[in-house]
Amino acid sequence: MGGLGHLFARPEPREVFADLVEGLLSDLGRKNGWTMAGRAGHATPHRIQKFLGEASWSADGLLAAVQAYVARELGDPGATLVLDDRQVIKKGDKSVGVAHQHCGTTGDVRNCQVMVMLTYAAARGHTFYDRRLYLPQSWTGDRERCRAARVPDEVAFATKPQLDVATLQGAVAGALPFSWVAADADDGKDPALRSWLHERKIRYVLAVPVTLPVQGPSGKPYLPKVAAAGDLLHYATVREQWERRSQGEGSKGQRSYDWTWFEVTLPGQMPADGFAHQLLIRRSTEKKQLAGGRVDFEHAYFLIHAPATDPVTEAIVRAGVRWKIEENNELAKQTTGLGQYQVRRWTSWHRHVTYAMLAVAFLTVQRARHPDPQPEPAAEPTGQPTGPDPADEGKAQATAGRNLFP
Repeated sequence: MGGLGHLFARPEPREVFADLVEGLLSDLGRKNGWTMAGRAGHATPHRIQKFLGEASWSADGLLAAVQAYVARELGDPGATLVLDDRQVIKKGDKSVGVAHQHCGTTGDVRNCQVMVMLTYAAARGHTFYDRRLYLPQSWTGDRERCRAARVPDEVAFATKPQLDVATLQGAVAGALPFSWVAADADDGKDPALRSWLHERKIRYVLAVPVTLPVQGPSGKPYLPKVAAAGDLLHYATVREQWERRSQGEGSKGQRSYDWTWFEVTLPGQMPADGFAHQLLIRRSTEKKQLAGGRVDFEHAYFLIHAPATDPVTEAIVRAGVRWKIEENNELAKQTTGLGQYQVRRWTSWHRHVTYAMLAVAFLTVQRARHPDPQPEPAAEPTGQPTGPDPADEGKAQATAGRNLFP
């Protein structure tokens, strides 16, 4: 807190800010104006409400401080920028940006707000780096409604991918070190986002829908025509060349899948010079019950944009990094009250979300500075052989050369 005092012209807002951040980092079950006011010894939430809605300080100034903190403590040239959005369920129609729209939390359409988030995932940790509030056209097309929520007049409608590009532009302008971008299918299908990344020669692995227009495999004119990503599943099934690899460790252990890939071209959209496009197909290791009661393997598709000399295995790892933003969402939801706000206006929303981001970043940096001690390796049993099992060596020789990827 000592390094952030310059954001406030008077001591009173500085004190309330400290109370709020300490409240977010505390063990309170619910973290809203009333509970944090009570913890800080305030008779009512009035001081907190005034701080969020009326006090003179800049949420963007605080965001810049959070971003500098993240870059300084976690900066890594090999990091991944992860794009995603999260939803906060809300009642009524007064809260800024609230509308009946798709809610990823519940998987259906309901009354909620949508925030577009950028996560910085580095070797030492991962945390939020930027945020944007999505305003549906039902809001931006009603300027009186926007003014009632104190939305600045210059704020116009922007799609979620356009907001994502704005966060990426900020990261690039701030010289944040990174090497890959990862995103879900809502972003992966957007040609404008892909073009922006192509122009800047940025590596990416984007989840894409089965309907994404692609052409390939090249050099096989006698095979069935490929017009979309899903058409390549036929080739993958006939070829039956899959390699099992993990996308990283999850709450239930390693997230292992079977993978195959094809060189593809995107109609009307060339990769950057020296780069190429590949389409990854991910298959579940076992058959599952899918929609409609059908039992089959579950598949997902990822578009890669990377130098032709890069191993595809790197993209598999980066595709797994995309889940880091889900871990951030859970930490922010369960620990720092990111979605437990009771604010309705544009300014107060940005202020709350930004100091909640500060709390998440602080916890991430502390974990990086003070990692859990590694357990001592188990001692070898006495009297037992320690070399490789000859049977295992035989299995390894039998499967040698079957790897699909370098």
